[in-house]
Amino acid sequence: MESEEAAEESSYASGRRRSSATAERRGSMFGNRITYAGNEMTSGKLFGKDLTEYDEVDVDALLEQLSPEELELLAGDVDPDDSLVPPSERCGYKCEKESTGPLDRKQLIDHINEQAINEPDRPELVPYVPGTVRGKKWVPPPPPVSEDPDDPTIDQVEVDLDEEFNSVLEIATEDEIVDLAAILGFHSMMNQDQYHASLLNKGRPVGVGWGGITKATKFKPLPAEPPNDTDPEESIKRLKSDDAKFKELNLNNIRKMTDEQLGRLFGALGSNSHLETLSMANTGLSDRHLDALTSALAQNNTLRTLNLETNNITPPGVVRVMEALNKMHSVEEVRLANQQQGVLGNKIEMQLTNLIEENNTLLRVGIHFEFNDARNRVSRQLQKNLDTFRTGLKPRRHSRAMALIRKGIDLVRRRGSKDK
Repeated sequence: MESEEAAEESSYASGRRRSSATAERRGSMFGNRITYAGNEMTSGKLFGKDLTEYDEVDVDALLEQLSPEELELLAGDVDPDDSLVPPSERCGYKCEKESTGPLDRKQLIDHINEQAINEPDRPELVPYVPGTVRGKKWVPPPPPVSEDPDDPTIDQVEVDLDEEFNSVLEIATEDEIVDLAAILGFHSMMNQDQYHASLLNKGRPVGVGWGGITKATKFKPLPAEPPNDTDPEESIKRLKSDDAKFKELNLNNIRKMTDEQLGRLFGALGSNSHLETLSMANTGLSDRHLDALTSALAQNNTLRTLNLETNNITPPGVVRVMEALNKMHSVEEVRLANQQQGVLGNKIEMQLTNLIEENNTLLRVGIHFEFNDARNRVSRQLQKNLDTFRTGLKPRRHSRAMALIRKGIDLVRRRGSKDK
């Protein structure tokens, strides 16, 4: 009991000393000196708070009410371990276990020695036999073999050919020797020009011998493509007149067309019945032209190929074009890739996929899909349309007939509205 009371008193005193030292250190850090005088504490301000109201508090009485465990927690809070000190050098040893008895160092060492002597050795996998070497013996690797034909250490094998072969080789030309080397597979004896000449059964290239150097092939300069000389005004006139010979219109790379010309062009396209191919790549089309374009596509039933690549059409605009194509079901190939906004997005791709699955006449689609689901579904639908087109053309004819019926209904409605 006396030892327990002494331990409690010592822990209480150490906790009080640590708390007082920490309070003094913290007070000095913030410009307020905190000192103890008996049970009274004089202070200024700490963390912006006035501490004069705690002058009458009996700190010793508060500490006496704490248990040893609470005192340890308080000591750890007010005086924590320094994180900059290595853990091996900190003196925070705590052992809550009670000792089993007095420690006798001599008896402990004797016990350890006796246990080490009496413990049997591990059995050896290979028993020891005097005069034998256990394990693998190191053998040095063989020295590298020299490839020098003059090296006397190399065994040279002499091949005795018949006199007939010797006489043939003596009178053989270089081209024949090259062909023989190519047949036997001695490609290292020839350069690239000789090898390809022997494969193509050509003669030896001029200026290329056994010591020749293969030169790079000169590229053939190709002239630049001429500019598109199609006249937009003439094309619009031919579209309006519904010329039977006017089946293809190429306006690629013509960026000087005005909005008024594009409006007249799309207006003439809606009533045309002979045009089959319309190419308008890199013409500056944007969403402001889609109203006239979609209206023309919804009315035209003879167009087979539509190319609108490399323009400024937004993803919702691409959806509008596909919706217009699904009204007449006459276009077999559509190209809408390489727009200003390259990424369509999952929502737009799913809408385009659903529209393509509803179209039974599309055979080729030039749209870049990022998601595998859209690519697989579009590829499956196009393959289905192509198989149907090869076998019977029934869905295609049926769709065109329905398109003609719809166009007739629209014309009747327009006439009725005009009469009113």
